[in-house]
Amino acid sequence: MRTFLTLDKDDRPRPDGLERDTYPAVLVETFLREYTVSGEIVLDPFAGFGTTLDVASKMGRRSIGIEFLDDRANFIAGRTGPDATLIHGDSRRIDELGLPAVDFVITSPPYMCRNDPQDPLQGYTVPGDGYEAYLAGLTDIFRRLRSVLKPERRAVVNVSNINRYDGLTTLAWDVARAISQVMTFEGEVVIGWTDDDHSFNYDHEYCLVFSNL
Repeated sequence: MRTFLTLDKDDRPRPDGLERDTYPAVLVETFLREYTVSGEIVLDPFAGFGTTLDVASKMGRRSIGIEFLDDRANFIAGRTGPDATLIHGDSRRIDELGLPAVDFVITSPPYMCRNDPQDPLQGYTVPGDGYEAYLAGLTDIFRRLRSVLKPERRAVVNVSNINRYDGLTTLAWDVARAISQVMTFEGEVVIGWTDDDHSFNYDHEYCLVFSNL
């Protein structure tokens, strides 16, 4: 697979005012074509608004999504097909949810900047313990995820660095470092977007590729 891809964002309907909380279907399609075949099971541990489940179903894959927040879980439940399973639960306990062995993982975890007060891994609903605790939480989630993902299969994590009013958070680099403690980091695929929406003040994002070796 090429390590730099230029993609067009799709016009899929999104919840009003929440465009930046979804990733485009074309991104999921690209990686499902590369790493999966029809009938395999795809897992998204941070399901958000169900993009992964929706795309996987349309491509003939079975899919499982885990979503912490009530409103997002309700949104997903209204759009999933028969080959998709939604679990309204906590990915921090992913190894306790009775999941089958999965063939591929693709997700975009909830983002955090260094100065943010809330805990993204609990849906920004409670105060957090800081940026390093958030990264440690991601490390633990992917450590647990290894018991669910089949050996030698891959997990792709979509993430961006964030440059905002209070400075730069090197989120992509830090997430790569965190997950690399428990999974094998194979490298990154840079995604360049052709539209004018420079989310997080960048016109590109990263898909970090890990393997369960």
